[in-house]
Amino acid sequence: MKPAHIEQFFATLQAANPNPQTELEYSSVFELLAAVLLSAQATDVGVNKATRKLFAVANTPQKMLALGLAGLEEHIKTIGLFRSKARHLMETCRMLTEQHGGVVPAQREALEALPGVGRKTANVVLNVAFGQPTMAVDTHLFRLGNRTGLALGKTPLAVELKLLKRIPPAYLVDAHHWLILHGRYVCQARKPLCWQCSVAAVCDYRAKTPAPE
Repeated sequence: MKPAHIEQFFATLQAANPNPQTELEYSSVFELLAAVLLSAQATDVGVNKATRKLFAVANTPQKMLALGLAGLEEHIKTIGLFRSKARHLMETCRMLTEQHGGVVPAQREALEALPGVGRKTANVVLNVAFGQPTMAVDTHLFRLGNRTGLALGKTPLAVELKLLKRIPPAYLVDAHHWLILHGRYVCQARKPLCWQCSVAAVCDYRAKTPAPE
């Protein structure tokens, strides 16, 4: 994708959605961290359904620890891989309490040191909670980077670094949200809705499936 097309690509997405937001529900940085940790290989809808009840009783690391592992598992048992996620979240709460005074750190190294928090999760927290221009490459961003020609790469890290390099600075903070939403609802994995796509004119991809009658 040419630089001029990249500018048009994001200008179009920005015009349609000037203030994009994550679809995960949260009211604090800790709730965001917990929700993102729980969202791996799960839908935001499913995570939100569980965390609405969970955060009503445990919305801080201290309260989560007081809830206990069994209590946490009971609240998130509808989420995939809930047992391992519960262990990771409990240990994360312990580390936040003992090493960070119960406050979620704003540094990548400290975030990635927390159990269950990898680069993608850290990027989401740094971007959404702290406004840093990070790029959390999930399945949607990886697909869009390669399919559109925006950022070709064989690994999530390769796509992430190219996105950060190629996206104009004015769009970087919100680009992660625009790409996720576009991938989730328009540029879908199996059948991209190219005939409904607002940025099809600047996309390198050419859909093989014709628009429906």
